[in-house]
Amino acid sequence: MEPLLQNADPIVTRQTKDDNVYFTIVWSRLCKVDRIEIRKTVPAVPGLFELYYMDRRNTLNLLSIYRAWYGGLRSQIREKTDPTLELDPKRRHILESRPCYYRYTKTFSFNDMCDILYFFSETYFPHKRLTAASGRYNHIYVKERSKDKIVDL
Repeated sequence: MEPLLQNADPIVTRQTKDDNVYFTIVWSRLCKVDRIEIRKTVPAVPGLFELYYMDRRNTLNLLSIYRAWYGGLRSQIREKTDPTLELDPKRRHILESRPCYYRYTKTFSFNDMCDILYFFSETYFPHKRLTAASGRYNHIYVKERSKDKIVDL
């Protein structure tokens, strides 16, 4: 592991040049979903988080990526990992039956969250337009850094 990454705070940084933006996401360590640990360790600040589940072949699968604005990361991760609150039957089944994990990063800019979610949406589901960018930049680039060496891109 890179020495600087070992102690790096999970946060999003942004650099711009002309009409381009370059985000660097430093993710927290991947953590097993546990409501008490979430309450004790996840900050109640805005940010982004990803949910994963382990399939029967012991492969980690990305379930979702979310933004947490109102209520912050702690409350949103708690809500999105609680099967009793999940309305979608497939997602509820995964939350109930499979080991689930999360990781997060902090960002205090709603527009940055929009741009990053737009980038991931366009990367995973090209041309479906699942979310909108902020409109501030013509090109969005994202680099991920993870202590667990899990990079989705």
